[in-house]
Amino acid sequence: MTAIKICGVKDPEIYELLATLKVNWVGLVFYESSPRFISIDQVRQLPDYYNEGISRVGLFVKPTLDEVKRVLETVRLDILQLYTTPEIAQTIRETFDVPVWLAKGIKERSDLPKTCSIDGLVIEAPPNHSDSRPGGNGRTFDWQLTSAWNAPKPWLLAGGLTPENVVQAIQQSGAKAVDVSSGVERRKGEKDPTLIRQFIQNIRTIDFNQS
Repeated sequence: MTAIKICGVKDPEIYELLATLKVNWVGLVFYESSPRFISIDQVRQLPDYYNEGISRVGLFVKPTLDEVKRVLETVRLDILQLYTTPEIAQTIRETFDVPVWLAKGIKERSDLPKTCSIDGLVIEAPPNHSDSRPGGNGRTFDWQLTSAWNAPKPWLLAGGLTPENVVQAIQQSGAKAVDVSSGVERRKGEKDPTLIRQFIQNIRTIDFNQS
């Protein structure tokens, strides 16, 4: 089964839907410049479906240790997804003893990591100079770049995925896990239940046909 992460969740109703649909991960964005930013107080108002197998992934952009500590002291996060250097990611991993995924933008096969000292990778398109965010920009890359990649750690395919293209993306990339945010929104920062259902249904259909 293809693992699924829905990122940028802010609303309790969407969180409850994701529990019903049995996604693997819910992404919470702790980056104030993002339209998907969620405050600590808002997170505390969300339901907690840990016992139902849904893990919380906290997304941080170039965080300090204090920033991560402040969140972890207040809310439960199962994984940290970081936009930072590998060295800082490793330091955060060792400091807090929480699994860490490192986000990595790629343009060509040589950009794919050959080694990885943390727990996982999120592979997406790199940001343009004009982008205000390092990720979540709804941009795809050549999915075939990862098709023969001997990945050093488990990884998720991200960037520009939608209900319409996710099957092709999985087939071309060889991804065993996918991460979507803007592709299931009716407008920036506002998740669309219909698009979420379509996205997940399309993935489950291909999983069933290949089983």
